[in-house]
Amino acid sequence: MTEEKNLEGLGGWLILVGLGIVLSPLRIVVQVLPTYLEIFSSGTWEALTMPGSGAYHPLWSPILLVEIFTNVLLVLAWVYVAFLFFTRRAVFPKWYIGLMLGTLAFIVLDALAVAVVLPDAPLLDQKTLTELVRSVLVASVWVPYMLVSERVKATFTA
Repeated sequence: MTEEKNLEGLGGWLILVGLGIVLSPLRIVVQVLPTYLEIFSSGTWEALTMPGSGAYHPLWSPILLVEIFTNVLLVLAWVYVAFLFFTRRAVFPKWYIGLMLGTLAFIVLDALAVAVVLPDAPLLDQKTLTELVRSVLVASVWVPYMLVSERVKATFTA
């Protein structure tokens, strides 16, 4: 019982998990907001989505709208996961794992969608490759931790 009490709480490696959870929605906003503001303020949206323009492709509009919608959902999901984390809810590990794996799937599916529109471009540009590698590394550490950690099992019980 004493050993389980020592493992209870948001200490140990969970401090790093908590830091990542708090920073994740902020990181998404900082990374994507300038890109989308530029797309809409510079005429890029019109160039990509207006039939007759040189850069037009009928898939640009749905791809960009799905990207924006998904990034907004990711920010909201990270805020919800932060709530689950700090209130020590039993469903936290499942939500966390799902969000990590969902983010990986989104990166890959988005890259594949863009490859349909830009078949001559590399499948993974430097920015996408960096994000994919970062996400794989983070998931490969924290998903197994969520599944096997005694601290996680002892902490998230509410």
